[in-house]
Amino acid sequence: MNSVTPSSAQYARGGALHNDFVDGRRLPPPSSPRVAEARGHFSNGSLADGPGEPDEVDKLKLKLMSAWNNVKYGWSVKSKTLFNKTSPLILMGQSYLLDSEEEVERFRLAFGSRVWLTYRKEFPQLEGSNLTTDCGWGCMLRSGQMLLAQGLMLHRLPRHWRWPGCPQLADVDFEVLRPRSPSRPVGISIPSFSSTWSTSGPEKRPSSATEVPKRAEPSRDAQTEDLHRRLVSWFGDVPAAPFGVHRLVELGKDLGKKAGDWYGPSLVAHILRKAVEKSAELDDLDDLVVYVAQDCTVYKGDVTQLCEQSSSDSGSSGWKSVIILVPVRLGGDSLNPSYTECVKNLLTLDCCIGIIGGKPKHSLFFVGFQDEQLLYLDPHYCQLVVDVTQGDFPLESFHCNSPRKMNFNRMDPSCTLGFYAQSKKDFESLCSAVSGALSVSKERYPIFTFIEGRGQDYSLEGYSGGSTDPSAHILPTDTMNRNSSEGFVFL
Repeated sequence: MNSVTPSSAQYARGGALHNDFVDGRRLPPPSSPRVAEARGHFSNGSLADGPGEPDEVDKLKLKLMSAWNNVKYGWSVKSKTLFNKTSPLILMGQSYLLDSEEEVERFRLAFGSRVWLTYRKEFPQLEGSNLTTDCGWGCMLRSGQMLLAQGLMLHRLPRHWRWPGCPQLADVDFEVLRPRSPSRPVGISIPSFSSTWSTSGPEKRPSSATEVPKRAEPSRDAQTEDLHRRLVSWFGDVPAAPFGVHRLVELGKDLGKKAGDWYGPSLVAHILRKAVEKSAELDDLDDLVVYVAQDCTVYKGDVTQLCEQSSSDSGSSGWKSVIILVPVRLGGDSLNPSYTECVKNLLTLDCCIGIIGGKPKHSLFFVGFQDEQLLYLDPHYCQLVVDVTQGDFPLESFHCNSPRKMNFNRMDPSCTLGFYAQSKKDFESLCSAVSGALSVSKERYPIFTFIEGRGQDYSLEGYSGGSTDPSAHILPTDTMNRNSSEGFVFL
C-alpha cells in the first residue's frame, strides 16, 4: 500500500478539530441535546452510522468524507518551532542541551525514533459502522497507542535504541532565549524537508526504510530492526493487529463506546489494559501486564499480585514486567499551575513513558518539555493506511520529523500518566522516584499516591487487574474528596 512520508507538513492546524463540520457533515447547533451528549474534551463526538443504508449512499458518503479529510487533515502550513539553546530539553527522561550540532543530532535520533501514530484513511471498515477512517474522533486512541508503543519499545528494544532511518528535523529553529520564556511568534513558513541543523559528517541517509546502513554487528542490527518492524505492525490498521484501531474500538464496546465516539484518557487506559491482556498469546508479550490505578492511587499489593500471579498462570517464573497507567485530573477547567513542576519532574524520569491528554478538544501525546513548554507528538494528520501485513512495509510514516511544543497553561487537566518497570527491583525504584517527583507539589492532595496493600474495586471487578479480596482493601483518606469531570473516569 502507499504511504505518506512525514515532512514539515505532517501536522494539521492546531484547533481545527472543533468546528461546525465533522468529516463533511454539519453538526446541529450547540444547544442541541445531541451535541451536548456527543461532544467531549478531546473530540467532536459520534460519527458512526448504523447499518441499513443503501450501498450507493454509503459509497458516496465515504468518498465525500475522504475528500474532506484529505483537505482538513492532510494539508498544513505551520510556523517553525523554536528551541532554546541555553535551556535543557527533556525527552523521555533524557536531557539535551541544543547548543551544538552534536547535541541536536542526538535529539534528532531520539525524537525521530519514537513511534508516531496518526489518523489513517481507507482502512478496512470498522465493525458496526461505515467508517474507514478515524479522522475527527480517534485522536485519543492514537495518543494511547503511542503511549503503549513507547512502553513496548522499552520492553522489547534496547533502552537507547535509535532507528537508523530517522528523518531530518523540519521546521525548527534554535535560538538563545531567556529561560522560562514562551515561544515567540514567527512568520508563516512554507513546508520543506530542510533543517536548520544538518548531521555532522558526510553520513549518507538511507533512501528507504528497507535500506539499513552497514554497521559493525549486522546480525544484531537486523534482529533489532525486525523487532522494530514487528512492534509497529502491532498497531496497524487491520482487524488482526493486537493494538490497532479496530481492536481498540472492539474492546471499547464493553465500556459503552463504539466507532466514532469520543474517548477520554482514563477510558483509553482501560482499553489498553484489556488489549495487552488479550494479546498475551504473543510470544513477545507473554511477560508483560498493564495495571490501571484506581482513585489516583497505585496499590503496591495489587501490582505485586498481578505481576506474580500472571507469571504463575503462564507457567513462567519470576516477575512480569508492568506498564502502570494512572488517570488523573490536574485541576478544574484548566491546569492547576501548582502541578506544573510535578509534571516536569515526572517527565524527567527514565521510567516515565509519557502522558496522554492534550489541550481541550485536541488530544496529544506528551513526551517531554523545555522551560514552560511541553514537547509532544500530534496524531492530527491524516495519512493513507499502510499494509503492515507485507514483510517490507515502509516505516517512514510511523516516525515524525517535526517536533512541536505548547505552553503548560494550555494543557487539559484530564490526562493519563504512563510508567514502565521491567523487574520487581525496577518497580520498587519507580515507586521511590515517582513519590519524590510528586512531593514538590504544594497542594494538599498529591497528583496520585502509592499505598501498601490492595485497593477496592468499586464494583469494577478486573478493571485494574488488581485484587478483589475485601479483607485486603486499603482506602487512603486523601482519595475521598477527589472530583471527576467530563473526560476523566472516576473509579
